[in-house]
Amino acid sequence: MFICSLPPTDTIERAIQLIKGGFSYRAKKELGYSGEIWETSFYDRRIRDWKEYCQFREYIYLNPVKARLSGTPQEYRHSSAAGGFELDALPQRLKPAS
Repeated sequence: MFICSLPPTDTIERAIQLIKGGFSYRAKKELGYSGEIWETSFYDRRIRDWKEYCQFREYIYLNPVKARLSGTPQEYRHSSAAGGFELDALPQRLKPAS
């Protein structure tokens, strides 16, 4: 059973800092890894409506193509576009009006 030992935090930025810092420390100590593990920035971005949800989804969907990892999103086997993944349902507040 996994027990989360993170202390309460006030912001998501602080929570991410603790997660990333802990992982980096262990990777360097236990694996002897000396390189950089994380990119230098993080920002919190909330999706406010259906249109914004679709824009972010399209952006993520096309990332393997933009990175030249595949010709289409479906060709990249680690993408939800490739099929075989069960996606979470949309949050109720983002579902389009019927």
